[in-house]
Amino acid sequence: MISLRQRLNRGLIIILSMVFAGHWLAADWVIRSVAEKQMLTRLQHDGDSLLDTLTLNAEGQLIFDSSHAGTVYGQAYSGHYFVIQLDGKTYYSSSLQDDVLPFTTEPANTARQFHFPDGPHHQPLLVLSRGFERFGHAITISIAEDLSDIGHDIDHIRLAYLVLTAMVLLIAIALQSNDVRRSLKPLQAARDELAEIAYGRQSQIQARVPAEIKPLVAEVNRLLVLVERRLHQSRTAIGNLAHALKTPLAMLFRLAENSQLDAHPELRNLLQQQTQAIHERIERELKRARISGNMQTASVFNPQRELTALVMLLQNVYAEKNLAIQVNAPDQLINFDREDMLELTGNLLDNACKWADKQVLVSVEHGAGITISVEDDGPGCSAQDMQQLSKRGLRLDEAVQGHGLGLAIVRDIAVFYGGELEIMRSAQLGGLRVSVQFPRWIAAASV
Repeated sequence: MISLRQRLNRGLIIILSMVFAGHWLAADWVIRSVAEKQMLTRLQHDGDSLLDTLTLNAEGQLIFDSSHAGTVYGQAYSGHYFVIQLDGKTYYSSSLQDDVLPFTTEPANTARQFHFPDGPHHQPLLVLSRGFERFGHAITISIAEDLSDIGHDIDHIRLAYLVLTAMVLLIAIALQSNDVRRSLKPLQAARDELAEIAYGRQSQIQARVPAEIKPLVAEVNRLLVLVERRLHQSRTAIGNLAHALKTPLAMLFRLAENSQLDAHPELRNLLQQQTQAIHERIERELKRARISGNMQTASVFNPQRELTALVMLLQNVYAEKNLAIQVNAPDQLINFDREDMLELTGNLLDNACKWADKQVLVSVEHGAGITISVEDDGPGCSAQDMQQLSKRGLRLDEAVQGHGLGLAIVRDIAVFYGGELEIMRSAQLGGLRVSVQFPRWIAAASV
């Protein structure tokens, strides 16, 4: 995912590159236009000089004396050429060396400039053709100059200006990137403090930020306080309700054991089932109140340290089974609520220990995402039972207390963190394998 700084830098680089490219193209056009304008001015002066060389003879005919033309027009293929058309005659400069330029006549008092790409020796020419009327005669003078030399000069100027433009562009990008980084530095500080809040080390953003983003930080802090307050109220309300129900629930348990119900075993059994269902629901909601905690004020979870301690506890609880419980987990902090993860792994391990014969394996894999899996060498269950096992309150074996409730709590924790619960047969141990897969964003938040 592209960060805000990268997005701003990329946009600024694109904009600056477009601006400098447009500026370079415009400057290139201006340089060429100025050079050609200077050439046209010179061609106009040469044309005027050639016009002044035309004289009338005794018979009233216009005579062109080429000896009065500039010496540059007498040098072979000098790059300076002229064509004079008058009274049906055409005079060419000596520099053309008997080559012919197919220029057309122009009406009097008109002028036309154009590029002629195929001059002598394939020279590109800039041509100025002008029409005159003198002594009652129509005259067209076309002056041409080779563009090769000036084209080379313009190419050198263009290259030098391109290098200069590129250097200025790189300096501008560097300065702008530095300014963006400096401007976003307070946001980075706020982001770091949000990470501290996620790890439970502080509860508010305290970084000094510019006035422009102070309202945003204040709103985030207000929302954090509001969430914490509502969470506390919710937990308190659920806890109060659950504790208030425990006394009448205890009365119902004692009532179910009353000797007067000996004559009604079906009624006693029904009463016990419903009372137990209420008890499990109360315990479930008390655990959900803990699960519904936020990640902003929670402590982080170290899989290896916490699971090692949990395994030692369960080995004492199930000492008669002499279970071999293996832990494969990284020794690092992960951005999970510690209580939630202990609840999740505790339920999974407790279920595995109840059903296992001799071996239990718990693994935590931290890669593209995070996967927590627990497997045992017990009898397992059918494919249909695997699909139903994590449903709320389901117990495949009523003799094993809390089996379905524990997995339902695991599912709730997984859903809260955006993960998925998967139940299958263990390929390694042969029993049941229960895994919880958490998405990439959870893995990215680990430290």
